[in-house]
Amino acid sequence: MKKISESTIRRLSKYYRSLEQLIARNTDTVSSDQLAEMDGITSAQVRKDLSFFGTFGKRGLGYNTRALKEQIGEILGLSKEWRVAIVGAGNIGKALVNYGEFRKQGFQVHLIMDSDHGKVGQTIQGLTVESTDHLPQLIKKQRIEIAIIAVPSEAAQRVADELMEAGVKAILNFAPISIKAPEGIQVKNENTAIEIEALSYFLTNQG
Repeated sequence: MKKISESTIRRLSKYYRSLEQLIARNTDTVSSDQLAEMDGITSAQVRKDLSFFGTFGKRGLGYNTRALKEQIGEILGLSKEWRVAIVGAGNIGKALVNYGEFRKQGFQVHLIMDSDHGKVGQTIQGLTVESTDHLPQLIKKQRIEIAIIAVPSEAAQRVADELMEAGVKAILNFAPISIKAPEGIQVKNENTAIEIEALSYFLTNQG
């Protein structure tokens, strides 16, 4: 399989959401120009991104919105259910458990854990907060495939190491530190501070 860039995958996710909006408006077909305008890119980029995965739509007729959404969903792996664990039952962890979009796209949270014994035993969306003291056993028992880290920076790498050792192959990290992982493990570091600093830079230097 040809190597696809992360930026291409991110754009596919945008197309998927734009198609959801179009379907909600009862729009049956969409052109690459329309999709490009919705996502702030060029129509050539839309066609190039889709061409990596085969032939979609018909020249002059555009794309069937439902068919294209389904095909992009298959590409993104959204046609199956992914078993997810969240480590950290603070504000971010709770918000993620309550985030309905996860369930809608097939990401099912089966486990939430925390090291704070004051939080262990609490119930969030029907899930009981478990202790990270039993992380390896719980990860294996629940057959977790994707883990989300929402812990303080000083604990993030240790938690990631335990998750990887327990068999987790993909990690989304919300801690304000970059997680290191061996080849074969997918890690996405989401640092909100970096993103807002970028906005600050552009506001400071615009004009």
